This record gives sequence, structure tokens and C-alpha cells, in this order.
Amino acid sequence: MKTLARDASKDVRKDLPGRAVHEDLPSRAVREDLPDPEDDFKPLTAEEAQRLRDRKPLISPWRVISIQVVGGLLVALATWGLTGRQNLGWSAAYGALAVVIPAAVFARGLTGRFASLNPGTAVFGFFLWEMVKMALTVAMLIAAPRLITALSWPAMLVGLVVTMKAAWVAVMLAPKRLKL
Repeated sequence: MKTLARDASKDVRKDLPGRAVHEDLPSRAVREDLPDPEDDFKPLTAEEAQRLRDRKPLISPWRVISIQVVGGLLVALATWGLTGRQNLGWSAAYGALAVVIPAAVFARGLTGRFASLNPGTAVFGFFLWEMVKMALTVAMLIAAPRLITALSWPAMLVGLVVTMKAAWVAVMLAPKRLKL
């Protein structure tokens, strides 16, 4: 037993300043007797929080969904126009709808009156509506061959992916507030 303790004491090395890490433990394991970096955490004051809100305004989920609708419509029209095949346009449009409809249901659930009663309800609501969104997306994808005649899976997936990525366009086009 003494040899184990002696060997363990030799395996201690310095990875970060002020942190001793054991060789046989994962690299993120730290000793208990060292200061915790979370002790330095300082919550924002009301004024600091307001300045942060002024600099980084929130983006409405409905704005994101509207930009996704525009992106989906553009990809469907471009697919139809470039190929000249109507079924490819409908397939791309259905892929876009498989993103937009579940996202709208999710946004409606999160902005409902019970969404922010307390932190526990907000977290539960977020996970509940996210699961509803995923289930609705999967159901729409499963139903696609029955609803779209001559469905093109690649065109539908292009519409789906482009519409999902349109959310980043909404972030880039977010209104910017003047720096104070």
C-alpha cells in the first residue's frame, strides 16, 4: 500500500499554472486542495445586463422562421427553374416545409403563455417542444413519398438543408443597435 501512495505521489505533474494533475487520471482531473476557478464568478449587475442587452439584441424566432420561408421558397423556385422539372421544385419545397412547419410549432410553444412561468417550466417546455419538433420533422419526412408524386430525395434534402442553414442568415441580418 505504501508503494502505491509513493508511486502516486511521483505521478503528479504540473499541466497548468497552479494546477496539479495526476498522470493516471484524465487530463481534466484536478486536485481538491487547489482554488476553484468558479469561485471567481461574478454575476452581472442590472446596469451591466442592460448594456449587454442593448449591444446584443434578441432575434425573434418569427424573424428566423420568415427568413427560412424565403430561403425555402427561393431554393424551390431555383430548383424548378434550373431543371425545368416541376417534381424537383415540389420536392425541394416539401424539404423546406419539413423544416419550417416544425420550427413554427416549436416557436409557438416557446412563446406561449406558460413558456416562462419559472425556470423549471421554461427548461421543461424547451425540451418538450424540441421533441415535438423532431417528431413532426421525422413524420413529415416519412410521409413525403405518399404526399409528393415522383419525389426526388436529393432535391428534398437540398431544400431541407438550405432552409435549415437560412437560420444563420437571420443571425447575420439581425438588427444592430448603436454602440453606446
